[in-house]
Amino acid sequence: MTASWLDLPPDHPFGLATLPYGVFSTTDPDLRRVGVRIGDFVLDAGVAAEFVGMESGICWAQPSLNHFLSLRRPAWTAARAWLTEVLSNPAHRDGIEPHLIPLSEVTLHLPIEVADYVDFYASENHATNIGKIFRPDGEALTPNWKHLPIGYHGRSGTVVVSGTDIIRPMGQRKAPSDAAPRFGPSIKLDIEAELGFIVGGGTELGSRVDIDDAADHLFGVALFNDWSARDIQAWETVPLGPFLGKSFGSSLGPWVVPMEALTAARVALPLQDPEPLPYLRGSGTAGSGTAGSGTSLFGLDVHLEVRINGTLVSSPTYAGMYWSPVQMLAHLTVNGASLRDGDLFASGTISGPEKHTRGSLMELTWNGQEPLTLDDGSTRAFLQDGDTVSVTGWAPGPDGAQIGLGEVVGTISPALT
Repeated sequence: MTASWLDLPPDHPFGLATLPYGVFSTTDPDLRRVGVRIGDFVLDAGVAAEFVGMESGICWAQPSLNHFLSLRRPAWTAARAWLTEVLSNPAHRDGIEPHLIPLSEVTLHLPIEVADYVDFYASENHATNIGKIFRPDGEALTPNWKHLPIGYHGRSGTVVVSGTDIIRPMGQRKAPSDAAPRFGPSIKLDIEAELGFIVGGGTELGSRVDIDDAADHLFGVALFNDWSARDIQAWETVPLGPFLGKSFGSSLGPWVVPMEALTAARVALPLQDPEPLPYLRGSGTAGSGTAGSGTSLFGLDVHLEVRINGTLVSSPTYAGMYWSPVQMLAHLTVNGASLRDGDLFASGTISGPEKHTRGSLMELTWNGQEPLTLDDGSTRAFLQDGDTVSVTGWAPGPDGAQIGLGEVVGTISPALT
């Protein structure tokens, strides 16, 4: 694999194989622009492009990635090739190096202006666990779960960048033993370790994205934590679904890793049985025993770690997710819903079959019945005020490289009563 003239260690998670995009500022927080991380530096991409005479550098002299997202796949591919060239060829070093800023000297911001936000429910293990908790005497999975990627529309205005404090939400809650609902701070505040997918290339209202074309709209991924107030959620969800139990805040990682960086991390989907309807199958011949999955379908070998106050509490892996991101995107638009540059959809909680791979406290503590013990000796059924949650992630890259996804972190602040 090509090396950078920065002489990075071969296993650095932010080497040439990664090159994630973010939005940063330095001394003036209002002067935000697109940056690309290489090692422990941020390349001021727009200024660097302008210096070498690229007129297209204007797409990076922007306070969000949205303009760049609108340029679609050919531009994304060309930009990545240019970045790889100027960061690997020593002939460009004198022109590019002055525009590298130490990571410690920048402030990172929300990388996109979130247009619409949808959260899916794509882990069979997570859906099964939640079903067992809430429907102990019934079927764990609802009848529709293996026929379509279930999701809900969230609140894009409350998606915040990693590092933003999360205020404990107020709301109604009613336990089965309560005679009437009560109002107050959530007492079952939870996490959901997820992967967020960033969309580019808008579509017309009334059209739909074919599953074989869906990957052309997937720009990249970022770590995501869909904070959840389980007590508010349980009371409000029947009959319509998540609302105030989710909309108080969702945290997005600052670094968006392009899908091209995850080529080596693509894996086959789990067996999909029953076979999905044709619009969810994709073209090509099914491989690896995966019913209904054509060559356009894929999973991702992404590894996460979840920590509460520094204690590792879970290590979810994305490879076992039932629905492909292209299936989620195709389903999102099958009714004619349009895409917009900066759309965000998330995978839903990433959970595996073993307890240590469950991506939420609801599952890890089995709705509070089996509290966790942290390294300081304290226990947690759900989050307490002052708790800091961090989710980190990585994926395999080409030739043994590691693709870093960075970190998404948030600290719980007391409710505003």
